[in-house]
Amino acid sequence: MASSLPGVSYVIPVFNEAQYVEDAIRTVLAQDYEGEKEVVLALGPSTDGSTELVDAIAATDPRITTVDNPAAAIPVGMNRALKVAKHPVIVRIDAHSEPAPDYTRRAVAALERTGAGNVGGIQMARGKAPFQRAVARAYNSRFGLGGGAYHGGGEEGPAESAYLGVFRRSVLDEVGGYDESLRRGEDWELNLRIRRAGHKVWFDPTLVVTYWPRESLSKLVRQFLATGIWRGELVRRHGGRNPIRFFIPPALLLSIVVSLVVAVLQLTGVLSGLGALVASVVYLGPIAYAFLLVLLMFTPDGGTTWGDRLRFLVVLPTMHLAWGAGFLLGLVRGAQDALDTSRLD
Repeated sequence: MASSLPGVSYVIPVFNEAQYVEDAIRTVLAQDYEGEKEVVLALGPSTDGSTELVDAIAATDPRITTVDNPAAAIPVGMNRALKVAKHPVIVRIDAHSEPAPDYTRRAVAALERTGAGNVGGIQMARGKAPFQRAVARAYNSRFGLGGGAYHGGGEEGPAESAYLGVFRRSVLDEVGGYDESLRRGEDWELNLRIRRAGHKVWFDPTLVVTYWPRESLSKLVRQFLATGIWRGELVRRHGGRNPIRFFIPPALLLSIVVSLVVAVLQLTGVLSGLGALVASVVYLGPIAYAFLLVLLMFTPDGGTTWGDRLRFLVVLPTMHLAWGAGFLLGLVRGAQDALDTSRLD
């Protein structure tokens, strides 16, 4: 007997994801959901064998379809995949993520229960090697990525944005799909248009997706620099509609820079006396941040060993300062089609 549940199209952009994409495909096809399923993968010009791996998997399962994404841009790939996706529910999955077995079932139920245009849940970062585990702890910390509900959890209800997203296809068509002029921040911008069109974006903490973050410091820097640049671009486009938490990392970076300048002026005698004393107030921000880092080292966020804590002490400010530097660049000069090169090697 055919299921009365709506069919689901899983859409997965892929670019240099050979280490993760097979598990992503496996977990979506293994979802405990009785409706029809298909997987549409948008293949960028990978150099690590991702395309060949996906083609080999697709040859064994008629539910898997591929489309080309020569731009290697997520919004472009998503829109190309949407053109061939055939089901009324669209589930976005990243190639380096794995939804929990009940993710689709719970998400479709939430769509029906709430009438929302998009629902999302919690991004649960995990790591395999020590450095990646430190990045995962920073992602999961409320101090890592700004305390958004889908990082730290919270009450079920209407949300500003959603991690990945489970969409009504009709809503995506209504708002015109993804903005292909963006390279990062496309989810937030799409959800802004969904909300403007009068539809709800819904957060459900029972929806959990495992996310595998970057595996090295250089990749982490490049990822967060690019993400910050595109957030600055979104502020240029949408101004005050961006949450205040996005302005904290650039403010931190500026306070550190100003503190260094003041320190040099004091040490060289350019600033002295009462002026030097008054100028010393700029040290409060960096000192408070350093104190917070030390405190976090000795919480579960920081890990259980000294190695864990030291890696966390490197990872957290790297994320904040790279993001803040990118934000300022994007705000001042625009994104200028900046690329996230962290998946290139």
